[in-house]
Amino acid sequence: MAAPLGAVAEPVRNIVLVHGAWVDASGWKPIYEILTSRGYRVSMVQEPETSFAEDVAAAQRVLDMQDGPAILVGHSYGGSIITEAGVHPKVAGLVYVAAHAPDIGEDEGELGNKTPSVLAKTEGAIKLTPDGYTYLNPELFSKLFAPDLPKERAAFAARSQVLAKKEVFSTPLTAAAWKKKPSWGVVAGNDQIINPDLERFYYERAKAPFIVIEGASHSVYESHPARVAEVIEKAAHKVGEAAP
Repeated sequence: MAAPLGAVAEPVRNIVLVHGAWVDASGWKPIYEILTSRGYRVSMVQEPETSFAEDVAAAQRVLDMQDGPAILVGHSYGGSIITEAGVHPKVAGLVYVAAHAPDIGEDEGELGNKTPSVLAKTEGAIKLTPDGYTYLNPELFSKLFAPDLPKERAAFAARSQVLAKKEVFSTPLTAAAWKKKPSWGVVAGNDQIINPDLERFYYERAKAPFIVIEGASHSVYESHPARVAEVIEKAAHKVGEAAP
């Protein structure tokens, strides 16, 4: 049955947020508070960062729990996760926030090497444990990852890192959801972890409308939550309008 004249399409109400490497889902709290206050049902994935396959599986479990279509949002390494997991039938759209978006057969490590970030050029920034887990040097965390967050918050994030298995950054993708799902992006204009030019490349290749938040760090989802939430909400409305 056709919608009555003048009817307004309902936005997709389920939002699933996927964090990046070395952090956890607590950083999404400002976004969570904004979106839940507007009636969205927001879920956050806590991926273990022990392997790419296990991180994708963690996202898929949360998607399985959704009661309808969802917007899947990824930050940083979380962009690789949503690119792989986003083929899930409940995913109606993707939002990349200062994120990687590789193609099938690509991995974010190789792409990052081709368009290096400040992080990649900073000696001693990435540390490696004897059993192969990476973390960001806590003494450099604030400068590289979160220079626009309050010092106390950045210091806490530096000391509560989720160590990421080295191989998660070099595992080639077997799916690229952005090829079939509508996508949107956020470029962090002062990103030291991922080169902003690489973020632009990803989004332009995916034909994803994107905004640039000038001066924003890699922690853009915490430092500029209103702007990021606006992009997520726009995606939810656009996908809702396109629904049959």
